[in-house]
Amino acid sequence: MNGNDSMTNLTPTGFLSVDGASLEYKWLAPASADAPTIVMLHEGLGSVGLWGDFPEKLQQATGAGIFVYSRAGYGQSSPVMLPRPLDYMQREALDVLPKILDAIGFERGLLLGHSDGASIATIYAGAHQDHRLNGLVLIAPHFIVEDISIESIAAIKAAFETTDLKSKLARWHKDVDNAFHGWNGAWLDPKFRDWDISEYLAYIRVPVMVLQGTGDQYGTLRQVEIAQEECYCPVDLKIIPDAGHSPHREAPGATLDAIEQFAKAALRDDQGLQGRAA
Repeated sequence: MNGNDSMTNLTPTGFLSVDGASLEYKWLAPASADAPTIVMLHEGLGSVGLWGDFPEKLQQATGAGIFVYSRAGYGQSSPVMLPRPLDYMQREALDVLPKILDAIGFERGLLLGHSDGASIATIYAGAHQDHRLNGLVLIAPHFIVEDISIESIAAIKAAFETTDLKSKLARWHKDVDNAFHGWNGAWLDPKFRDWDISEYLAYIRVPVMVLQGTGDQYGTLRQVEIAQEECYCPVDLKIIPDAGHSPHREAPGATLDAIEQFAKAALRDDQGLQGRAA
């Protein structure tokens, strides 16, 4: 089965079996079967559903196929064993994501990651010289652990235990305790302060866009500076005013416009990227 056949045969929603885990996904087909694909990697408490209508808006804006999935432990996907290993993002990027890309018949396109998902995309692109990859979109990425990250994650732990946050998250996760404690427990482990994936940036060979909200409560502009310092590839920086850690939710218009422009430049040689009418 070639890549186009694999993508064509995907139902709009369903589950992929990868390493014994059942992973929920959503596939938004493009108008052209020959269009590239944008694979979306969610945040540390994210899922297919928590992207909202952003995948649909992205598909309409770029004309690309959009593949969204929930990692194990999130959404409707299989739970994971707790505690998560502290290198869980490296394992996801090195062991799981390659199998997903092969399973869906990925032939060319972008990885678009948010927060943890952006870190996973970074590790993947730095570790794999994947000729199918045309670029990376990194929304609020983490390359190192900052004080502000730990403070905010400790605060959300208290909110999970004392407010209605747990019931709100339960709308998006089949096993909300597995999702929350898998993420929160790893980040708050004292040994996690040494987590650092900046070494992968030097090995990325495709254009990178970094989007960061001015009010990001989980990271500072130091993350952006690290990308600019370590990358040898082109880095397109977009600071989103009046946005926090999730600019695609807090400032969707500006975020979508920036991604659309980057995607069309990175994929300009591909067919099927008609996007929105001028």
